[in-house]
Amino acid sequence: MSELVRYSVDGSVARLTLDSPHNRNALSTALVEQLHEGLRKAASDTAVRAVVLGHTGGTFCAGADLREAAGREPGDVAVERARELTGALRSILELPVPVVAAVNGHVRAGGLGLIAACDIVVAGAGSTFALTEARIGVAPSIISLTLLPKMTPRAAGRYFVTGEKFGPQEAERIGLISVAADDVETAVAELTAQIGRGSPQGLAASKALTTAAVLEAFDRDAASLTEQSAALFVSDEAREGMLAFLQKRPPSWLN
Repeated sequence: MSELVRYSVDGSVARLTLDSPHNRNALSTALVEQLHEGLRKAASDTAVRAVVLGHTGGTFCAGADLREAAGREPGDVAVERARELTGALRSILELPVPVVAAVNGHVRAGGLGLIAACDIVVAGAGSTFALTEARIGVAPSIISLTLLPKMTPRAAGRYFVTGEKFGPQEAERIGLISVAADDVETAVAELTAQIGRGSPQGLAASKALTTAAVLEAFDRDAASLTEQSAALFVSDEAREGMLAFLQKRPPSWLN
């Protein structure tokens, strides 16, 4: 299996780098599995005080791998793929050290759920964000678990349905990211240096205070939202939407 998520450690900082530029770091089954493995490595290393989640290429994450999803899947397979994403988000939330997303590019659909699960998000000036699910016949079902606690209600009500693109200043204003920075690496280095001054116990307990309510929502809603996501992805309307996107043509509902 090719390496889609690179793992490295520098001092007290573990780096997970999404490295699948051929599909814009889409959330394929293989990439999500490797992300899980990287998070497990970081959790088992007692020297690690922070994890930085970064990327190669001009896109942080394009969301679901539509080429993988476009083939009609049996319902149970679709549910399993949805569970993989749910598990990845939960792994970030449950990690006993803070996770800092370093974004220097575009973030779409499920990628927004990924950064919303992180404790701190730094985004560069050229970064753009969009929740495009409704345009292909699905919805941000699973990622709503991490997005809704972070975004303002008005912003969620707008961007969940319009699919429009917005930049880092707007993302910071609505709570999606923590810092809109001119120099992402410098900002991330400053933040991880501050985090590195914390004790393992202090960091774990402090982070847990901020994620407790989100994890409660996972326990309550994750199963139903996972099933909803899977049902939407195998529907005729979503299949048409995904094929239209891949074939670079308007979907049937716009004709």
